[in-house]
Amino acid sequence: MKDLNYIQIDENSRTPKYKQIVDSFIYNISIGNLKMNQKIPSINVFSEEFYLSRDTVEKAYRILKERKIISSIRGKGFYITRTKLLSKTNVLFLINKLSTYKMKMYNSFVSQMGDNAHTDLHIYHCDKGVFLNLLNKNLNAYDYYVIMPHFRTEGSKHLSSNDEIEEAINQISKDKLIILDNKVDVQGDIIMIYQDFENDIYNALKQGLEKIKTYNRMILAYPENSHYPYPRRILHGFRKFCVEYSIPFDIINQIDEELILKDKDLFITIEESDLVNLVKLSRDRNKKISEDLGIISYNDTPLKELLGITVISTDFHEMGKSAAEMVLKHKKGITKNPFLFIDRNSI
Repeated sequence: MKDLNYIQIDENSRTPKYKQIVDSFIYNISIGNLKMNQKIPSINVFSEEFYLSRDTVEKAYRILKERKIISSIRGKGFYITRTKLLSKTNVLFLINKLSTYKMKMYNSFVSQMGDNAHTDLHIYHCDKGVFLNLLNKNLNAYDYYVIMPHFRTEGSKHLSSNDEIEEAINQISKDKLIILDNKVDVQGDIIMIYQDFENDIYNALKQGLEKIKTYNRMILAYPENSHYPYPRRILHGFRKFCVEYSIPFDIINQIDEELILKDKDLFITIEESDLVNLVKLSRDRNKKISEDLGIISYNDTPLKELLGITVISTDFHEMGKSAAEMVLKHKKGITKNPFLFIDRNSI
């Protein structure tokens, strides 16, 4: 078949032959040598023509199928199915949950990468099995892998990683790996932009110490058994701050209608539902926010800004932007993301 005239396999190259096949197909599609719906050689024909093992060609075709560059029709063969975006940088973005602030980070990353990149977003819902399946299915199929490692144990506790997760992540070429939001023990020189959950909350509350001291007690609403659990390092940082500055404190599981509100209580909410419930309770019980009780919310959103809610939050826009800039400038390194105390009208 004439299609084989376009394919180049360099016996002396250190690039694996299966990857040479993939790259050659992509290049020839991008310059117009291969067209949409054009039939390409079978695995047997290809392997015989280039004296390659069938396994090598199968691996290349599998990657091309996973990237939806080719497809197979039973009894007919393989065909080109994708001719757009092939010259672009292809990114797999694995995020643990769909939330306003994490989409802010994703959108910032995509915007900064610009028109020369195509990013596929997948949500794995803190489920280790879903995550491992997505990673295994798409291994070697993308130019970059952006991973936000937050998982849920069987007891609905937070898990940053374990041996199985780290083993899977370490299969990704370090030149392609980007870890965001949470640290993971990964070998090699990679891009990592993380939150320091314990010290971030501690240092952010220190910035608001003068106002915090005007309240009698701090109450952290930390969900113990959440479908999307939060790092327990948040608890450690909160306790450290309260003990160091002799501030009476409580830690509760959630804000519900049975909660007793006392004057000069200062609440820190993490989940959106707890913030909503607290605002409702304050209205029902004629408690004025910032006078009778205070509210600090974890993770900023446009709605919190609109409502004038004081927040402690990492800068998700900056996290996405910084990751994209490092990709575009071919930089590596481990960086702590900025964490902010944003004083508004709720304390």
